[in-house]
Amino acid sequence: MQLLVAVVIGIVLLLGLIVRAKWPAFIALLTAAVVVGLLAGMPATDILKSMEKGMGQTLGYVATIVGLGAIFGGILEKTQGSQVIAQALLRVFGLQKAASAMAVAGFIIAIPVFFDVAFIILYPVLGALQRKTGKSILHFALPLLAGLAVAHAFVPPTPGPIAVAQILGADLGWVILAGLVVGFPTAIISGVWLGRYLANSVKTVLPEPVKEIPDTRPMPAAGLLFAIVFLPIVLILFNTCINADLFFVSSGALKNTASLIGHPFSALLIANVLAWYLLGRRSGFTSAELADISARSFQPAGIIILVTGAGGVFKQILVDTGAGEMLAKSADAAHIPVIVFAFVAAATVRLLQGSATVAMTTAAGIAAPLVLEAGLSGLQLAAVVTAIASGASILSHVNDSGFWLVKEYLGLSERQTFQSWSLLTTGLALAGFVLSCGLFYVAG
Repeated sequence: MQLLVAVVIGIVLLLGLIVRAKWPAFIALLTAAVVVGLLAGMPATDILKSMEKGMGQTLGYVATIVGLGAIFGGILEKTQGSQVIAQALLRVFGLQKAASAMAVAGFIIAIPVFFDVAFIILYPVLGALQRKTGKSILHFALPLLAGLAVAHAFVPPTPGPIAVAQILGADLGWVILAGLVVGFPTAIISGVWLGRYLANSVKTVLPEPVKEIPDTRPMPAAGLLFAIVFLPIVLILFNTCINADLFFVSSGALKNTASLIGHPFSALLIANVLAWYLLGRRSGFTSAELADISARSFQPAGIIILVTGAGGVFKQILVDTGAGEMLAKSADAAHIPVIVFAFVAAATVRLLQGSATVAMTTAAGIAAPLVLEAGLSGLQLAAVVTAIASGASILSHVNDSGFWLVKEYLGLSERQTFQSWSLLTTGLALAGFVLSCGLFYVAG
């Protein structure tokens, strides 16, 4: 009973500090972890050891990947790679299927580039499409936003799924595979199908375009961009498949090679080196300019890394107090599947405080002990990661910065933003959850 009270008070305190007191999620998570430990009867020294263990185990892995991913995305952004990818897909799909092209573009571009940055970069493309077709900008913006939102939450090396994978102990290769298998159909269902319906129901006018100074540097080739963006994903998946003997029994030498080049650290490092020279230097950027781009790209990544570490601390306290085992047994007695518990936890935090990344990290910390007790691995564990990503994407509203970004850039009223963007993210979350459950039970 004492453990149950400790967990309930800790979760309520955590949400209260974030939602009501507006504390930074990093401090709120650490504070709630300490309170749970004290209420559960842990000695102060043990609490501090658990905090150190949870932070160290999480950040030793996550900080490196998020840092490399941030630099990679920064170079792609500054070399105009996002626009090149979008234009290439529009040529392939044609103007009649521009909505599908935007969904695919968003899905690809948001893998290395942060959601808000990618949307701002591609905003002029939306205006051009509206002027060419005469259709509402929402016909193209909603598919793009769906692709961006899904990839940002579902597919590493974006910070959210990396954080959840590390906290839950999931193999990143399986998480990438699940993110692609679940995420891409989710982006099409929500962005193209649901997006078409929502776009027809909301009328809008594009604001005056912002005049920008054109960049005279040469743009990189589309084929090169696609190759560099997907290279780390292919290498990580290659490592997972070879070491799991999925296709054939691999030799020791092949497994060692795959482990070296397919580890997330080395895969992203290779992609960064290639991006530095083939995208940056070839496009006319000096080494000093690229170093400045790299330094600036760390700014949004810093808080994400800290919040992820704090989520690891909260998880470790739940595990070390025995509260996690108690939660697992209670959920099992109530016949609540782990994947449902994880989705509901993420959706609840998302609705209350707005940030998808914070919702994913917090829900992962709460659900981790249940996952450990369930003994999940491989694709099943990866499906739990995508379920958390789905819950953390649900119903973007006024407490989410993305809500206001979409509203202002698309010239919508609050009501129109609810009728389009908020409903889109809700459909996205539900589609992602259903597909995650399907993968979970098929993999089982």
